[in-house]
Amino acid sequence: MGVAGLWASKRLESGEDLLTFTMLTVNADDHELFKHFHKPGDEKRMVVILHEHQYDDWLTAAPSKSMDFMRQYPAHLLYSTPDPDRGKKKR
Repeated sequence: MGVAGLWASKRLESGEDLLTFTMLTVNADDHELFKHFHKPGDEKRMVVILHEHQYDDWLTAAPSKSMDFMRQYPAHLLYSTPDPDRGKKKR
């Protein structure tokens, strides 16, 4: 699975390289699957999932074309499995 993201590197005064990364997200309030992943009343977000044929296009896209990728991934191409223990404190 490919996720649209950004990264940057910076050389610190110490000589150490600092790498930073982020995954891009879009609103998912109306997405059939991801609308269930946040508390009621909270904005629903999902990462920007890329189709396999889009990987090279994302990596070589001009900044002016980046918004073309910012869309919800089709719910029928995803699946999830409930985790009955999620959110429960472990003893």
